[in-house]
Amino acid sequence: MVEAPDRNLALELVRVTEAAALACARWVGFGDKVAADRAAVDAMRHMLATVEMDGVVVIGEGEKDEAPMLFNGERIGTHQGVAVDVAVDPLEGTELVARGQPNALAVVAASESGTMFDPGPCVYMEKLACGADIEEQLDLDAPMEETLEMIARAKGGRVRDLMVVILDRPRHEEMVGRIRKAGARIRFIAHGDVAGSMMAATPDTGIDLLWGIGGTPEGVLSAAAFKCLGGQLVGRLWPRDEDEAKRARDAGYDLDKVLTVDDLIRGENVFFAATGVTDGDLLRGVRYQRGGARTQSLVMRSKSGTVRTLQATHSLEKLAAVAGERYR
Repeated sequence: MVEAPDRNLALELVRVTEAAALACARWVGFGDKVAADRAAVDAMRHMLATVEMDGVVVIGEGEKDEAPMLFNGERIGTHQGVAVDVAVDPLEGTELVARGQPNALAVVAASESGTMFDPGPCVYMEKLACGADIEEQLDLDAPMEETLEMIARAKGGRVRDLMVVILDRPRHEEMVGRIRKAGARIRFIAHGDVAGSMMAATPDTGIDLLWGIGGTPEGVLSAAAFKCLGGQLVGRLWPRDEDEAKRARDAGYDLDKVLTVDDLIRGENVFFAATGVTDGDLLRGVRYQRGGARTQSLVMRSKSGTVRTLQATHSLEKLAAVAGERYR
């Protein structure tokens, strides 16, 4: 019998995201996104090995032949304790770190074994997300103009009051024009639609809706966050070409199906941790001080509905003594 998770694994996973953030924050503004990502992956995997769980990476750095660490299908943790599916993004926003821009995060999520959606060959999905204050159901097939009217009505305001967050990509130009014509405002983000989705679900960020075609792995991570935060996220797989579409259909994926949070994460005991790397709307980035550094993290569990913001102070000398030079 598979053991059901009965402790707050997120409180252990936050050590993992803190480690990744501390390791890659040294690369902020250096223009080297590969080195930043490598530092985050190395530190995250090093710390994941200490977590008491029998984890399998469902959302990782890619297939085994593409990623030497944290590849899809890799077993992680101590291989004892609870059996869980794990989604990782050691550095969401590699380009953000390279350029010293806001909202870069280190992110990990876990849920009961066999409950996390595997996107297979589909790299992208269309997404729509909003907070828990919207009771009417989001509809990916509804015209955007109707969706904006519905959200404005639910918030007791006008469309011109709304702010929509969108990845700044050429593929979004047509929808951007429609949103502007409808009267809503737009906030473009260069990268990081896990952060963008969470901004839409979190009060006081000024974001009312996320729309866009972004990464499917990020969609699964966002769903884990929404399981804990509440709100709505719906998505649909978006093949980049006919070859990818054929491979998805051959693997049994329904490309017309609208995926809800419960499709992306079927379990009800979901753990989520994120640590800020650069300053952002959700979390402060790593701050260095004499002899150490400070981090700010978000730690959540869906079963209890608990959302924690954790501040931590780290001695880099002591960390380096037990974990090597990756934290200096």
